[in-house]
Parts: sequence; C-alpha cells; structure tokens
Amino acid sequence: MIGALLLVTALMTTAWGARLAAAEPGAGEEAGEQAAGQPRRQGLYPALQRPPGDPELIARGQGIYGINCRACHGVDLRGGDLGGPNLLRSQLVLRDLQGELMGPVIQNGSTSPDGSGMPAQPLSDEDVRAVAEYIHDVLSTATRQGGPPEGDAVELDILVGDPAAGQAYFAAQCASCHSPAGDLRGIASRIAEPKELQNTWVRGGARGGTRPPVDVTVTTTSGDRVEGRLERLDDFVVVLTTTDGRHRSFSRRGGGARIELADPLARHRELLSMYSDADIHNVTAYLVTLK
Repeated sequence: MIGALLLVTALMTTAWGARLAAAEPGAGEEAGEQAAGQPRRQGLYPALQRPPGDPELIARGQGIYGINCRACHGVDLRGGDLGGPNLLRSQLVLRDLQGELMGPVIQNGSTSPDGSGMPAQPLSDEDVRAVAEYIHDVLSTATRQGGPPEGDAVELDILVGDPAAGQAYFAAQCASCHSPAGDLRGIASRIAEPKELQNTWVRGGARGGTRPPVDVTVTTTSGDRVEGRLERLDDFVVVLTTTDGRHRSFSRRGGGARIELADPLARHRELLSMYSDADIHNVTAYLVTLK
C-alpha cells in the first residue's frame, strides 16, 4: 500500500514538473544557470521589471557614485573595504523607486548602535536622483541572490598619484593625529599591498580590526555631567557605560540632553565626503614611501 502510494506521488510530481517546464521556458534550469553563448534571461516577472533609465542621468549618477559612494559600497555595489553594505541585496534599495528612500539616507547619513554608520553626503536632490538611477541600472544587470553584474573582473590601478602632493595633503589634514616618524613609521612595510594600504588609511584602521571606543559626555537639563563609553546612539536615546561599570541611558527627545562625542574615527568619516580621487591616490602614493 505504501509502495503504491509513493509510486503515484512520484508520477504526479514528474508530470507536474513536466507541465511547469513546458509552460515556463528555462524553469528547469538551476538559478542563475544559462546555456552557453545565450544572453542572460530576463526576470520571471516582467510586470515588476523597471523600464530602462535615462542614459545621461545614469552616466551622471555613475560619476557621483564613484566619488562619494564607491569606497564604502564597492565598485560593483556589493560592499567595499570600508564596510558599506551590499546595495544589490539592500531591502531599502529594492523598495526604492526614484530615490525617495535612498535620498534621506544619502543626504542625512545614518548611525549604527555602536556610533559608527554612514556619513551624510553633500548631494543635491538632483544628484541623489542620478545616483539612485545608476544604482537601479546596475541592479537590473545583477544575477540572482545579489550576485555581481556580468562582465570582466575590474582591476584597479592604485599607484597613480603624486607622492609630493600626497605629503602636502597629509601635512594639512592628517598630521595633527598621525606622524610619519611615529605611528605611521614603516607602514608600507607592514602593509605591503598598495590597495590594502589605501583602504586602511581611508578606513582609519585595519579591516576586521577592533574599533576604538567612543567616549561620550552627557549634560542633562539640570546641569549634571555624566561621562562614559558610548554603547548606543540614535535619534531617541543615548546609552553609555560609566567608568564604574554602570549603564546609563538618556532620552534625546525635545533636546533634553546635550551630547558631546570623542570619536577617534570622526575625522576619517568627515573626510570621506571631502576626498577627491586625486587626494586618495596622492596620499596613498606618499604612504607607500614610508618603509
């Protein structure tokens, strides 16, 4: 009895699979698998596909993305060495239509519970729309499961800057915290690969390294000052741990408390929106000489 039931079930499953394969071309292929030499299949739900974007707007967005976003989110949008998330799998990006969801995050930034996050980018509404159009255009070429867009691997040429210009930039922007004869002495020997060296100094630390703690001082409306290590900071509350190990939280609603942060990486995040490509290449070319 059981054997007969299993046989019937198998026959029904085989028949149903054959009907699906006949009704939907390519349905029997593995996800993302294509016949050799054939163009990539379009999505299975044509009603949900976006129409092609404006080529000029997309090209403009690509340029803005390269300056303001690439370091964190990567050249292919799958996340960069500075820790930005994969935009091809972002629920916010997938729900966005014309920048209405991405725009506030791009222009206002975001803060994570540990005090890190995305810095605000000084982009106009028109620039945000262009970046959003570019991101959606790349997303339309992505493979399933947020895989990379099709095409050849991108090889980046890192050492194209001017070491003298990089030294001048370092003296103006970095020398107050770092010294080529101190903490950066021999950095090019410790980090021999130029791309990793560039990512390390732009990021403000080694990939996967421990983030330096952020100190916070909260002044209440009554004038009391409470100091400690930052645990959480958002639009509604600030949470800290005092030197004696107590956890304290303060509401931020109505401007009830004044907050002062001492973040060792704050300047690095500020500069992310200020660097030009030339600045980054020049500083990297200078740092590779510190052996």
